[in-house]
Amino acid sequence: MPTLPCLQSIMIAISISLIANSAVAQHSLVTQGNGKLAIVNKLGDVEWEMKWGGIHDIHVLESGNILTRKGRNQVVEIDRKTKKIVWSYDSSSQNGNAGKSVEVHAFQPLDDGNIMIAESGAARIIEVDREGKLLKEVKLTVDNPHPHMDTRLVRKIANGNYLVCHEGDGKLREYDGTGKVLWDYEVPMFGQQAKNGHGPESFGNKLFGAVRLTNGNTLIATGNGHSVIEVTPDEKIAWHLKKNELPGITLAWVTTLEVLPNGNYVIGNCHAGPGQPLLVEIEPKTKRVVWQFDQFERFGNSVSNSQILDVENSNR
Repeated sequence: MPTLPCLQSIMIAISISLIANSAVAQHSLVTQGNGKLAIVNKLGDVEWEMKWGGIHDIHVLESGNILTRKGRNQVVEIDRKTKKIVWSYDSSSQNGNAGKSVEVHAFQPLDDGNIMIAESGAARIIEVDREGKLLKEVKLTVDNPHPHMDTRLVRKIANGNYLVCHEGDGKLREYDGTGKVLWDYEVPMFGQQAKNGHGPESFGNKLFGAVRLTNGNTLIATGNGHSVIEVTPDEKIAWHLKKNELPGITLAWVTTLEVLPNGNYVIGNCHAGPGQPLLVEIEPKTKRVVWQFDQFERFGNSVSNSQILDVENSNR
């Protein structure tokens, strides 16, 4: 039987372990869920919030303002101080889309101050200035056109090309500025049959997000494939994080990916249900969980997008 000092040492070690693995936030972040847009500080407390409906993308600008979606087809900038919309673009009516069924699931502030917007239904990427003037249009290749599923996250990457997650096609495509497909990758089903639903019971290849890594490989959030995969340019899987690989964690609809400056991955885990984290940070080499954000009671089961705020130069 352990001596009293030994027991005390064991209890201290257990306490330290519990604290280190608790769901108390070690990152500040912006997210949306349960009808509210919110900023959560490192202690896990909400320090800013406002009423807001569902989103599919979000960015915090250098000014501190928030760029996000309103409804199905508007991109808006929200002044955090006044909680008022100070800029908007309506993809349902502007620049040739009047009368079309169009949804927006991705957008991105560009270094030149313009805004990139991916328009599902219109099957195109556009770049507009702050007056809404159309500066660039890139037509997309879509096998199964649908205004709700043409795209999920889209990013203009360092080489000037566009990485496009085609949810309905189950494919990731890289386009140049003319709309030419330079590379595509079909997310595998790994021998499983498609199953309807949104939570862990579902299955498919409806990818949500992708990040081009510095080694030239591409990190892909497989959506209802419940996993994250790293794919080489010749379409080999170099790394795979599976549904139940993290102790005590079930990956459901895997959405956002953020590569932090320290190399860790922050993974969005939507529709996973109570008791499961909304965000997970892992060390990719060891697949060790270093942080998780679990505020299901506050934000609910449909948290699709977040952004970590206390790091600079993350890749998302």
